[in-house]
Amino acid sequence: MKTTLLALALLPLLAHAQGADILKGADLDLGARLITENKCAQCHASKVGGDGSAIYRPRGRINTAGLLRGMVENCSTQLNLQLFPEEVTAIAAVLNREYYGFK
Repeated sequence: MKTTLLALALLPLLAHAQGADILKGADLDLGARLITENKCAQCHASKVGGDGSAIYRPRGRINTAGLLRGMVENCSTQLNLQLFPEEVTAIAAVLNREYYGFK
C-alpha cells in the first residue's frame, strides 16, 4: 500500500521530467482525427470561451511535454473517453506541434 501511494505521489514529478521524446513517433494524423472526433475544441470553448484555444497556455502550468501528455490523459479520464496510451500521445503530439513547441 505504501509503495502504491509513493508511486502515485511521484507521477507528477516523472511527468514533469519527461521531455518531448515522450511524443516522438506519435501518429499526428491520428491525433488530429481524435481531437475532431472527441470535440476537444468545443469542450474547451465551453470552458474558456472563444474558439477554445485560450485553454492552451504554453507558458502556464503545462511546461513540459510530459505534463502536456498527462493533461490529455486527465481529459480522457474525466470525460471517460477510454483512449489508448498511443492515442493520448498522438493528441498530445498534435497539441505540442500546434500550441506548445516543446523540444
